[in-house]
Parts: sequence; C-alpha cells; structure tokens
Amino acid sequence: MTEIPVDIIIIGAGPAGLAAAIAAKKAGIDSLIVFERDNIPGGILNQCIHTGFGLHRFKVELTGPEYAHRDVVEAEKLGIDIRLGVTVLDLNQDKIVTCISHEKGLEKYKAKAVILAMGCRERPRGALAIPGTRPAGVYAAGTAQKFLNMEGYMPGNNIVILGSGDIGLIMARRMVLQGANVLACVEIMPYSSGLNRNIVQCLEDFDIPLYLEHTVVDIKGKNRLESVTVSKVDSSRTPIPGSEFEIPCDTLLLSVGLIPENELTDCANAQISRITSGPIVNSHFETSVDGIFACGNVLHVHDLVDYVSSESAAAGEKAAEYVLGKRDTSTLIDVVDGKGVRGCVPQKIFIDDKQGIDLMFRPDNVYKNHYLTLTAGDKVLMSQKKMILAPGEMVNVRLNEDKLSQIAEGEELVVSITPEKVG
Repeated sequence: MTEIPVDIIIIGAGPAGLAAAIAAKKAGIDSLIVFERDNIPGGILNQCIHTGFGLHRFKVELTGPEYAHRDVVEAEKLGIDIRLGVTVLDLNQDKIVTCISHEKGLEKYKAKAVILAMGCRERPRGALAIPGTRPAGVYAAGTAQKFLNMEGYMPGNNIVILGSGDIGLIMARRMVLQGANVLACVEIMPYSSGLNRNIVQCLEDFDIPLYLEHTVVDIKGKNRLESVTVSKVDSSRTPIPGSEFEIPCDTLLLSVGLIPENELTDCANAQISRITSGPIVNSHFETSVDGIFACGNVLHVHDLVDYVSSESAAAGEKAAEYVLGKRDTSTLIDVVDGKGVRGCVPQKIFIDDKQGIDLMFRPDNVYKNHYLTLTAGDKVLMSQKKMILAPGEMVNVRLNEDKLSQIAEGEELVVSITPEKVG
C-alpha cells in the first residue's frame, strides 16, 4: 500500500487536537491533517452543555459546545483538513499512520511529525471489582451524560454516584435539574477529587450528601438495579465491617477516574509514565519517540479545558518547529516529583529555553498553608506559600528564563510541597 506523505498528522479533533492544529497551521505548516473517529469535531465538549468553560482563555463563561465551536470556526477559516469518521488503527516509530474510514477504506500516511491528542476514557466497573449482580442501571457518568444531553434518554430516576470526579459532580446537578432524585455521592478518599466550585454548585446547592471515606461494596438487582450497599473505609481504604448501610436506587453512576487513551502511544513504543498513565514528554511536548508529540488529556488528565488548549497550542508550535527545522534543543534535565507532588508534566525540560516553561501537577493530598518549593542541586529556585493545594485542582508553575538559568547540566529539578519555607 502506498504511503501518503504529510508534514503533520494530529490524531483527535477534540479541544487538544484543534488547538494543536490551529497553532501548527499558524506556525507555517500547510500539509496538515486531523483525524477524528467521531462524526463531529469538538470531542467530549459536545456533550458538556453546562457552563464554566473558557473563563481563563476567552474571559467569558461558555458551554462546552460553544467553546468547541470557537476552535472549529477558527480551524475552518485557516483551511485545516479535519477528516471525520476516521479511526486510526496503528502508529509506529517511523511515524507511519494506518487508518480506516467508510469513505476511503484503509489508508497509510507517512508523517514528518505526529501529535497525539486522543483524550481519555472513563474507568469502568470492571476495573473496580465491585461485588454483586450485573443489572441494568450501572453507567459511567460520562456515558449517562451523553445519553441525556445528546441522545435524549433519561438514565434513571433514583441515583447514587460513586466517586466525586468533576463529571460525577456535574451529573449530580444535571440529574436533579432533569427531575431525578440524587440520593448520595460516595467518595472513597477523605477529600473530593473534583473542583471545589463543582462541590459547591453541584452538591451543596442541591443538598446532595457527600459521603467521604465511603465506597460501594455490593450491587443488588436482577434485571434492573434495586439498591447499593455502602460501607465506611479505614485509612487503607478497606471497608470497615459493621458500617454498611443500604441505599435503594435504580441507577449507579461511576465517576472513578479517567485514563489516557494509550493504545496508539503503546503502538509507537513511546515511554509511558506510571503516575500520569500518559506518555513521558520533554518541554517541547515530544515523547521518547523522535517526532511524536502529545498534548491534552492523553498526556495527563486536566481539570480545565482552558489549560488543555494552551498546552496543546504549545505542542502544535513545537511540532511545527520540528518539521521546519527550527527546533532549538539545549541541555535536557529531569523533573522529579518531590514530597506531596504527583505526576509533574513535562518530565524533562530544556534549561536554555528563553520563552520559559510551564510545569503542571496535582498534589497527592489536601495541603493548607504549605509552600510550593522548587530546588535544583543545593539551590532553591522558589518557595512560595499557598493557602490550599488539593488533588482536584491542577497546580501550574511558571519557570522563567531567570529560574531556568540557575539550573546546571546534570542536576534534577525537584518540585515539592513543604510545610515550611525553604531557603
């Protein structure tokens, strides 16, 4: 089969893929194709009809479809080739992309650079190993969101939500507004994994109880879900015998984490982080495979789409520089997760970058009045007090040229959360 040459292929036309494509096009790449397996661009935003998007990027509150529409319009104005209904089957280290579509059948493309922007998927019930029967009425929260917002189907009437991720919190409010009775939100951790604003607006404003340090230990029902058994858990997240109570319900929504879509990343043999479950990248958003870049939720799960767009635009620019031979590579050092820090991205940085670098991570717990501390060797680059740091909200740290210039070749940059100011 003949391989069709192209400068950049972007896999996924969600907010990450669109932002990367727009940036690459503006950087001077004309031979550019975006592959999207769905029949419309925009990704998960199309089913997110609630507001809260775009406050950082556009300085206005938008719904998900409104946010996506702005990038779709921009891509159309730039003449970007977005091919819908195309499923990418394989990607190898030589940047050969194999895809299939109803319109053109099986095709192969040879790209100079590839940008992975496939997003993430929800963790299913099977990954949780919850005992019990397998009745109808157990859904991932995002699946229920699609049923309700895009297809017009009501998932159920008496709802329990397991997990307090943002999708689950938003669906709690959405189900109440649609007339359902949301009985409880059950979270195994001692804190919510969602944004604080969603806890307030989606649970507290509707008097929906949040059971922290609890989990579902049994599912009952033959044809349709009849009830769930909830138990308190100890510090090791093990159910405590005798603490169980039953909640009659007909629907259980699972909001228990998101997983980057890694299949194509694996195909390309790109190194994957065991912390983020996405590819390991440098500050150009390039994976361990030369010329393959990654951005958005396939890289690490974000809390705000605004951050997805800014990160992906940077990835698009760097991919364009790679193709055009303008890439400036300098001394590369490792970024290390210190105490309290989980999944800092990028994992490697070019210390001679004069434009500065943004680091993003999630705290591993809730920390109040602690210090965000960056060290390299025996040097303290920053130790800044933060009122609160929580797993539900990503932390963004800007490294300007001055901070980067203090790091020497062979050193590691350690990002930590410390109880006291360092230095």
